[in-house]
Amino acid sequence: MQARRLLLASAVAVALTACGQKAEQPKDLAAAAPAETVVKIGHAAPLSGPIGHIGKDTEYGVAIALDEANAEHLTIGGQKVKFEMVSEDDQGDPKAATQVAQRFVDQKIAGIVGHLTSGPTITASKIYADAGIPQITPSSTNPAYTAQGFKTAFRLIADDSQQGKAIANYVVNKLGMKKLAIIDDRTAYGQGLADEFEKAAKALGADIVKREFTNDKATDFTAILTSIKGVNPDAIFYGGMDAQGGPMARQMQKLGIKSRLIGGDGLQSPVFLQLAGDAAEGQFSTQAGAPKDQQPGYTAFADKLKAKYKQEIQMYATYAYDSAKVLIEAMKKADSVDPAKYLPALAQTQYSGATGDIAFDNKGDRKNAAVTVYQVKAGKWEVVDVVGGSAANAPEKSQ
Repeated sequence: MQARRLLLASAVAVALTACGQKAEQPKDLAAAAPAETVVKIGHAAPLSGPIGHIGKDTEYGVAIALDEANAEHLTIGGQKVKFEMVSEDDQGDPKAATQVAQRFVDQKIAGIVGHLTSGPTITASKIYADAGIPQITPSSTNPAYTAQGFKTAFRLIADDSQQGKAIANYVVNKLGMKKLAIIDDRTAYGQGLADEFEKAAKALGADIVKREFTNDKATDFTAILTSIKGVNPDAIFYGGMDAQGGPMARQMQKLGIKSRLIGGDGLQSPVFLQLAGDAAEGQFSTQAGAPKDQQPGYTAFADKLKAKYKQEIQMYATYAYDSAKVLIEAMKKADSVDPAKYLPALAQTQYSGATGDIAFDNKGDRKNAAVTVYQVKAGKWEVVDVVGGSAANAPEKSQ
């Protein structure tokens, strides 16, 4: 019995010693491997509905940028960092956008790429400003966004005043079209761009013979177009997106309207070509950026997107990619992922990105932003004019 007790005691002692060694081992391993800080980058856009394809486009751009940053195994502020995207569907709705923005704040998002369209971008921007979270929109063009004076608000493309002037000048002075009709979708983007176009066209001596409006969910424009046909304009300007612009072009053709359809960057997509079919031929649009072949990283980025997602660039993926890159570069420069600490570095950005050289003015707008005019020729969007942006879009390779 005594021998058995001694044997049992010895076995327990060995087991306790072994357990003690195992308990200490994770502590040693943890000390050897520095903790990884997860940095959340928010992305907000319509990911469903008529322009969900454009929202997915920007989401892909952000995802590729974060993948590349993570592949660098960055250390910021003495901590290894891993970037994660939190992507939300704002449905293109300003009210939904405020809910998305509040969720981002609650999740302590370090920076925002978005929103896609102007209405949601503007309404969400105050929430980000109050929380001190930097926001870069890759695509919203309404001037009101940066006119609010928020130090957290930045824009990576030209605004509506620049687009409106560029396309009005092209239509009136280069095409000689001075009898114009205007339709807009009543969104902050569509109406805002249409207003800027009207103002610029009138200043150049054009006559606005009809002004109509629809909404961003409509598909039947027959009544509006029939009314416009009666005044026989040289061109119809549409302030809105490709999901409406494509069917509108088809219905113009069906009604025998010979006027050119002119649009902003919301039309300049492969989806417009698909929806409009042969009615797309000869129509015009602008893009609030340099021509694709003048963007130094466009082709390389397009190849990455196609390899990963089997998709072509729709509109703004390259700008979303650069937006995320600019946020990360500011964090690296400030050696901090704290929004309050890297925000000053963001405002002083000097970055050579896929879309060209990027720097912001004191309102948060991109300096020297280009505007490109396109026309559909043989079923493809072709560049017909470029306004501004030469300095911004022919960067030296200083990256």
